[in-house]
Amino acid sequence: MRLDHVVIHVSEFARANAFYRDVIGAEIIESDGRIAYRIGAQQLNVHGPGIRAAAVARVPVVPGNSDLCFEWEGPIADAVAHLGQHGVAVELGPIVRSGAGGPGMSIYFRDPDGSLLEFISYRG
Repeated sequence: MRLDHVVIHVSEFARANAFYRDVIGAEIIESDGRIAYRIGAQQLNVHGPGIRAAAVARVPVVPGNSDLCFEWEGPIADAVAHLGQHGVAVELGPIVRSGAGGPGMSIYFRDPDGSLLEFISYRG
């Protein structure tokens, strides 16, 4: 079994699309009037203005309420430089954290809505 997708909520599609495309490296997928961010084999389904989610979640996710970690393929110093090139501030790190691949080096930052994001690198 593997994780297929997670839902995030954004307050403005254009701003979020640009951030997740340019900073995270997501492919923007549009289907049936909905947006998703494809990152490797995983997907973030995106709710936002004008999207009425199915009434299944007890408490629907709201903008700025997500906490997601993405694996950075290179050294964490490259991730720090990458964020700097996009004007994104590192809030914490580099710091040792444990993820799905074991111990790694992580940095924390925020998306335009304030959701907490993490890059973790398992490379020395």
